Amino acid sequence: MKIEIEERAGITVVRLAGEINSGTAEMVQEKLLELVEPGCKIALEMSDVTYISSVGLRTLLLLYRETSHQEGRSVLCGLTEMVYDTMFITGFLEFFETYTTCGEGPLALAGE
Repeated sequence: MKIEIEERAGITVVRLAGEINSGTAEMVQEKLLELVEPGCKIALEMSDVTYISSVGLRTLLLLYRETSHQEGRSVLCGLTEMVYDTMFITGFLEFFETYTTCGEGPLALAGE
């Protein structure tokens, strides 16, 4: 799992690449939760995520809850078809705003 984090005009953009599974979810969770602060705006660019397990879904749900609790916002961008289908079938897409391209999510957060 590769994680790249950058700031773009008050928006934290996190690029994830690889699989989010039982072997990587804890590391992903630690990195993501470090970014949560009051009013934060986090865009997860997931176009290079090839697989997400139930543990990975739980990690994203925890990010959603913590971000919401801090009156922040998190969005998902560039979901692959497999990851999108997994999140759709399990109902996880109800929690997140999703954007087709990796450029749309940060733009949506910036437009607030």
